[in-house]
Amino acid sequence: VVFPLIDARHGPTDEDAKIMHKVGTIMRNTDKKQNNAKYVIILTKADKNVKGATSEKNPGKVAESVRDKLVDTMTANGVGYAPIVVTSAETRLGRDEVWKYLRLAAES
Repeated sequence: VVFPLIDARHGPTDEDAKIMHKVGTIMRNTDKKQNNAKYVIILTKADKNVKGATSEKNPGKVAESVRDKLVDTMTANGVGYAPIVVTSAETRLGRDEVWKYLRLAAES
């Protein structure tokens, strides 16, 4: 399982796109729906996009332009079915969801 970390403030870099392309090539050779959880994108630092982010109130977000760029990059590189988890170490946003995918990976 690959868990690429992508900064939620900036979106995917050229290097992220290269990794997506490599994984997408592998996924094209198998059943995409079966392999969803083998590539889980982790968007980090979502709290940096919100002033006064807290775990209870405004835990974090991703700008629409960053989300659109990410989805376009994913689709272009064959990983459009991959789950996206928005996270923040500061507010703990997405923590439970990341653990869910780690457990699924451990059980595979």
